[in-house]
Amino acid sequence: MSGNLVIVESPAKAKTIEKFLGKDFTVMSSFGHIRDLAKKNFGIDIENNYTPEYIVSDDKKKVVAELKKKVKEADVVWLASDEDREGEAIAWHLYDELKLKPENTKRIVFHEITKSAILHAIENPRDIDYNLVNAQQARRVLDRLVGFELSPVLWKKIKPSLSAGRVQSVSVRILVEREREIMKFQATPYYKVFGHFFGESKDSLFKAELNSRLGSKKEVEDFLENCKKSEFVVESTTRKPSKKKPAAPFTTSTLQQEASRKMGFSVSQTMSVAQKLYEAGKITYMRTDSVNLSETAVESAKSVIEENFGKKYSSPRKFQTKSKGAQEAHEAIRPTYLEKDTVSGSAAEKKLYDLIWKRTIASQMSDAELEKTTIDISISNSKYRFAGHGEVIVFDGFLKVYMESTDDETDEAVKGLLPKINDGQVLQYNSINGLERFTNKPARYSEASLVKKLEELGIGRPSTYAPTISTIQNRGYVEKEDREGVERSYDSWVLENNEVKKTVCTEITGAEKGKLFPNDIGMVVNDFLVKYFQEVVDYNFTAKVEEKFDEIAFGNIEWPKMIDAFYKPFHINVEQTLENSERDSGERILGNDPKTGKQVSVRIGRFGPMAQLGLSDDENKKPEYSALQKGQLLETITLEEALVLFQLPRQLGEYEGKVVTVAIGRFGPYVRHDGKFVSLKKGIDDPYTVEFDRAVELIEEKREADRNKFIKTFSEDENIQILNGRYGPYISFEKNNYKIPKDIDAASLDYETAVKLIKEAPAKKKAVKKKSVKKKK
Repeated sequence: MSGNLVIVESPAKAKTIEKFLGKDFTVMSSFGHIRDLAKKNFGIDIENNYTPEYIVSDDKKKVVAELKKKVKEADVVWLASDEDREGEAIAWHLYDELKLKPENTKRIVFHEITKSAILHAIENPRDIDYNLVNAQQARRVLDRLVGFELSPVLWKKIKPSLSAGRVQSVSVRILVEREREIMKFQATPYYKVFGHFFGESKDSLFKAELNSRLGSKKEVEDFLENCKKSEFVVESTTRKPSKKKPAAPFTTSTLQQEASRKMGFSVSQTMSVAQKLYEAGKITYMRTDSVNLSETAVESAKSVIEENFGKKYSSPRKFQTKSKGAQEAHEAIRPTYLEKDTVSGSAAEKKLYDLIWKRTIASQMSDAELEKTTIDISISNSKYRFAGHGEVIVFDGFLKVYMESTDDETDEAVKGLLPKINDGQVLQYNSINGLERFTNKPARYSEASLVKKLEELGIGRPSTYAPTISTIQNRGYVEKEDREGVERSYDSWVLENNEVKKTVCTEITGAEKGKLFPNDIGMVVNDFLVKYFQEVVDYNFTAKVEEKFDEIAFGNIEWPKMIDAFYKPFHINVEQTLENSERDSGERILGNDPKTGKQVSVRIGRFGPMAQLGLSDDENKKPEYSALQKGQLLETITLEEALVLFQLPRQLGEYEGKVVTVAIGRFGPYVRHDGKFVSLKKGIDDPYTVEFDRAVELIEEKREADRNKFIKTFSEDENIQILNGRYGPYISFEKNNYKIPKDIDAASLDYETAVKLIKEAPAKKKAVKKKSVKKKK
């Protein structure tokens, strides 16, 4: 039996490490955290200095039992979880729960899973860093206190099943404030003028833009009229050399942002793929604030660059970490073996690795050398001037490998080479164009730009960005979606052959792709928290809490004191809010229905945002209710839009002597006929406009599908049905489904065989889940 037991968090990591250690080592996985705070009494003894009460989660009891068995057989136990606070906490929980002894327990850390790194770690073990453990523990305790105390307030004052959290609520606030900026925004028109001029020949056409925007259509038309009789003279030509420097190697945040921009990865997808690459030994640790590269990595990059691109492309350099409260001194995210420019794996793994490799290599390459040219053109009889701008790459440097993307959504034309022009030269225009443009609304956040904002504000850390963004979507406060733009008209003028022509054009504006939209519940919850728990959702306070966690990690402050300073006033505020605050449903009265005179309002109801026609306290008649549709908000819906919601349910006519009705239910719009429901086709059928013939068509389509679904039943027991499903024929009996083996013809299946298949089928997972839930209660 092995004398050394190495415990890591994941099976994939265990598999990779096992390859580097000899037969004297056994590597096992804890499958993440083995313990968490108990649910009872918050899992925290508040009166006893906030002592946490940890329990082994049900799904980890078997893992812990296996680890305890192996620990008894081992001479030395090596705790090899990740080197950050979360990893240190996992190591401590293992040490505590497995009742390990200091004399035969060693803590090892590494930021890359390579043979040299693992062997170096084995040669240089250390003790568990309790400062890091306490920093993680403080975060977990504080987040539990905030979540468990705030959430019941929201249940009572807004709507059941809501939740609040220290970082998630601040993230929602950022999105809500941006959404309201967008709601208030009014696009204002402005006018750009640019000319296309000939250089020394008719082939040397270049573009120059007026040095000032014009304020009205009349100004554009007057200017173009003036240009008919104007002379355009080159006043000066200036050429300036410039340099562009490469971006630093990836941190967690910048990797999440760039993977989103370049490949459309969600933040959680990026972290999942990066974790697989790390655990397979292909990249360094993926949760880091650092932009630093080791001396070995810098030398390796230099060798790769000189071999593939030449010495002039190599420029070894160090980068300084700028983010607030950067955690422990890790390396940046980089390939473990820089000589490998590709790896095996899934398509996503290959793409992300390629991005990391290029960014790392580019960071150690020479600056790109550019030449910027500006041509200044005067206009006779005008105070305005034209300016032509050109930019050419003299030496591509790092651009040969990689160019960083940005979140800038403006359309900037690529600047190219300008023709050779002499000062004093009189230019002839080919055309001069006027174009109506509009000011841009503030950009909605994508997952990547929200991560960037959180990092700028000092809120959260590399390990928390992805979970936070997933949480606010999973909790139903924020929706990530694409939205179509709307058509807008604009004016365009062109001066050609001494004649001005005006055209009215159209364009699609405001289209959104993969953006985060706060919904009504998110907005109402945010407003409630801002009103009653200002400190919890204050940006500066949340950033200061992160700094306190950093101080705990450095051993400068005791974590129970930090928790106590926050919790006591917070708890008083919770009790006062429960006692004194009013219910907040975000109600907004829109006006009265012109037909009935009844009041129309919108608010958060038990099942979400809804419109109400009539008063709740009207004894004569109960009010009518209708759910708001996708894209409608309590703050912006109009009276007219709300009244349309009450047009449902609609009776379209009779089919086969039964009424055909169209309505919207919890699962979307549907047609009801003869007690049966048929869903309308998403993106095709509108419940407010669908006609009788189309409804009948959908009813018949559903009948045909049902006919094809049914294969047979049995006279012995009609509850046993043989049906067609998405994955082939199956047996349906007492609300359970049973597989039919592929070598059995479903149509000729007899009753005895069907009963046998039901009896021999493995136990259903559902039943196991129900038992475990009941046991927990």
